[in-house]
Amino acid sequence: MVSSPPMAAEGLIYNIKISSVGPANVTGSDLIYEPETMGLAMKLHYIRGIYYFGRQAFEGLSTLVIKEPMFTWLNKYPEVCGRFRRTESGRAYVKCNDCGVRFVEAKCDKTLDEWLEMKDATLEKLLVRDQVLGPELGFSPLVYIQLTRFKCGGTAVGLTWAHVLGDAFSAAEFMNTLGRAVAGYDLGRPTNLAHSHKKSTTPNDPSKAVEDPLSIKRVGPVGDHWVNVTKCKMEAFSFNVTPTQLSHLQSKLSPNGAPFAAFEAISAVIWQCIAKIRGEKWDSNVIVTICKGSEQGKSCDGTLSNSQVVSVVRANFPVPEANPSELALLVQNGALDERGKIEEAMEREGGLPDFIVYGAKLTFVNLEDARFYEFEYKGQRPVSVSYRIEGVGEDGAILVLPGPEGGGKGRSVMAILPENEIVELQLELKREGLMA
Repeated sequence: MVSSPPMAAEGLIYNIKISSVGPANVTGSDLIYEPETMGLAMKLHYIRGIYYFGRQAFEGLSTLVIKEPMFTWLNKYPEVCGRFRRTESGRAYVKCNDCGVRFVEAKCDKTLDEWLEMKDATLEKLLVRDQVLGPELGFSPLVYIQLTRFKCGGTAVGLTWAHVLGDAFSAAEFMNTLGRAVAGYDLGRPTNLAHSHKKSTTPNDPSKAVEDPLSIKRVGPVGDHWVNVTKCKMEAFSFNVTPTQLSHLQSKLSPNGAPFAAFEAISAVIWQCIAKIRGEKWDSNVIVTICKGSEQGKSCDGTLSNSQVVSVVRANFPVPEANPSELALLVQNGALDERGKIEEAMEREGGLPDFIVYGAKLTFVNLEDARFYEFEYKGQRPVSVSYRIEGVGEDGAILVLPGPEGGGKGRSVMAILPENEIVELQLELKREGLMA
């Protein structure tokens, strides 16, 4: 199941208009894009990003003026404007047919400040299109851009992004490239056109049973409807960790040594809080997944990829009673990279299995270095940025993002968990001093 905004909230967003935007240049009839093997492993996940801008960014701009630089922008990304097809073996690829991305316009009867003060992650679903790929796979857009104007003149730019295209670092760079197109910079040639999927070095022997990596969970089969259906309702909530709160936490976990990095410290505390809530539902030998950007993925050349590092961490001791510094040390030094194993698991079956990564185990996603606040529009940067992942499994996912612009060394946290765990986790986090 996926969560939806309450029906009473639907009236907040109105006057919705949907159109399409494609590349200015004709791509050609024979161009295809083969997603990376890691991309296909992520195909049931979706990224939703929201950028909040003050009134100066979009004030007085008509729809035509806003769309004009997007044609140039999309020249660089023909794969984003394409639609999925399948080979005779069933492996999915993108036909770069210039069908374009969907462009959504909407209005909100709140001011930007009023919206941000509500601090409701569920309502944020109204600012992005809640779309997935399929069931008519060949007609499903891979990307939606939603522009929502608040009554004060502020604007939210919402991104709906199929994870098969790239991870959150790629999605951020995709949006940053739009800012450069608006500023009139030369974006260069498309970067992904020569890409083909990584060939497996593992022989395909159906008679030999091979266990899937710990960081993934087999689901489905889903066919052409790329959505993960969970047994319980998943909900999201977000909160900010101020620089003061973060500094206190780091000092608490490292009283006599070098402080842990923000991601390790925050992950350790939340890991223990969730373990306390779940109790006997979890084995003492807890395994969690850690996702973080690779050096390749952090480049700013516009290349789209699912190059983030996916690792697992095992605690061979009871997590609820552990010293949080032990957990932070595991997150810092105990992660075992499973990317190669995930690729092998996919390629053993020709890129056809249906897996989830986020929420297969409790998953901590390090997005501290993602360049979310470098999306500049008409000289203005966002005052706040929110990112989440859809398609998360029942074990949940915790995203650690850079804090609000101007927030110093603080962090933003987005938690996606079973609905019945949200209140308990908030109480635990308040006891730990991470939430007010």
